[in-house]
Amino acid sequence: MMKRPKSEQGIYRKIFNLIFLEAVLLIIFLEEGISAGPLFPPVDAVVYGYRIIQTYPHDPKAFTQGLIYRDGFLFESTGINGKSTLRKVRLTTGEVVLQHHLPKKYFGEGLTEFEDRLIQLTWKSNLAFVYDRISFKLVKAFSFEGEGWGLTQDGNRLIMSDGSAELRILDPKTFKELHRISVLHGKTPISDLNELEFVKGEIFANRWQTDQILRIDSNSGKINGWIDLKGLLPKKGQDASAGVLNGIAYDEVSDRLFVTGKFWPKVFEISLHRRP
Repeated sequence: MMKRPKSEQGIYRKIFNLIFLEAVLLIIFLEEGISAGPLFPPVDAVVYGYRIIQTYPHDPKAFTQGLIYRDGFLFESTGINGKSTLRKVRLTTGEVVLQHHLPKKYFGEGLTEFEDRLIQLTWKSNLAFVYDRISFKLVKAFSFEGEGWGLTQDGNRLIMSDGSAELRILDPKTFKELHRISVLHGKTPISDLNELEFVKGEIFANRWQTDQILRIDSNSGKINGWIDLKGLLPKKGQDASAGVLNGIAYDEVSDRLFVTGKFWPKVFEISLHRRP
């Protein structure tokens, strides 16, 4: 039998070592419950695709962090220090009809409404601001521990994400944390939960830096399904530095779902369908 040259043996040894290293890292990810981005959605996941119903203009300079829909308007929280805003935007035209600028030291994050008040998180300032929805007049502020990412409400509770695999449940009147929900696929915690929206009894959560939205049971934290929005906005239409999916709004009256992203030029109205 012909013996392979030492140089060729070295190449095969390097390939074997790389494969072995990747296998070891995969085992560590799975055993420690760390979400390995490219591996998701898991092979046993219920996955939903989408169909574009309509598109609407969106400010391509808006670093979208939070989004809700009310009465023909989008209310939007944008980020970046010195550029963070709270906005009221006409859905059909993208026109900003009312805007509040946050002080430069604050980085705007998640947004929701509760009893005609808008509640806007900040990222690392440990503060949230409460505004009158009509005038954007600041009503109060409250503090919280850790980072602020996404925010929504189910009519009785505020639901907040902080980038971890847990969702915080807050009292909407006192803003005190009541408890937390662990978000799990099987027994695996799924982290990087960002923008949130409450849709028909489920929490829709954008997974940061991915084209995925999770459908989460609002009581147990179990993931009911994964929405795959890959290809919704072609890469050539995204900002290379930060143009990721981030923005979910639901029109409860007309049963419409809207999504957008950071620096995206469009808001998409979509319908979902389960993939076989």
